[in-house]
Amino acid sequence: MNSILDFLLHLDAYLFTMIIDYGPWVYAILFAFIFIETGLVIMPFLPGDSLLFAAGGFCAGVENETGETAQLSLLIVLITLMAAAVLGDSLNYYLGKTFGLRALAWEIAGKKLVSEKNIDKTRDFFDKNGPRTIIIARFIPVIRTFAPFVAGIGGMHYSKFIRYNILGGTVWVLVLTSVGYFFGNLPFVKDNFEIVIFGIIALSLIPVGIEFFSGRSSK
Repeated sequence: MNSILDFLLHLDAYLFTMIIDYGPWVYAILFAFIFIETGLVIMPFLPGDSLLFAAGGFCAGVENETGETAQLSLLIVLITLMAAAVLGDSLNYYLGKTFGLRALAWEIAGKKLVSEKNIDKTRDFFDKNGPRTIIIARFIPVIRTFAPFVAGIGGMHYSKFIRYNILGGTVWVLVLTSVGYFFGNLPFVKDNFEIVIFGIIALSLIPVGIEFFSGRSSK
């Protein structure tokens, strides 16, 4: 967990090193991160939002103290990460439809492999927002990973699911990557990258907080 937190807080440094060391293979690494976060229901803790933001910043070019520049292609990043987001959700939907109910009973070291608490929260979110959840959930950590899985368990028709999946994945990647592209290299952002990342996480958790407190007040 500490290594994940370290990666999250120093995402800019890690990405810079990866771009310099691996060149075009970085696109495959970014694809893998987004695909795994959205495609595997047991991996909701990966930094999807902050990774998109950071990748957008590197599309504008980032220079280190020695004058070395690391840069990604905005077009390739957008296409690669949109594909990863859509394919990841599709895999998660398939897993939910095929293995979902059985997966809820799986345990490792006495702990549930898939948290029923998170599944229940996502079901409630579905009940309130319907198929739009596939789009809305893109911007909410944890629920983003569980939403397609629950859609599969619930038997949502795939033709309906894929429409919302493509729209949600496209908008999510386009918005966060574009924000990173236009604002990621501002002096304030570069000098306070950790604060900005925590800010992105906090903003993305606002809908979860609203749901939590509204639920408590209704009780």
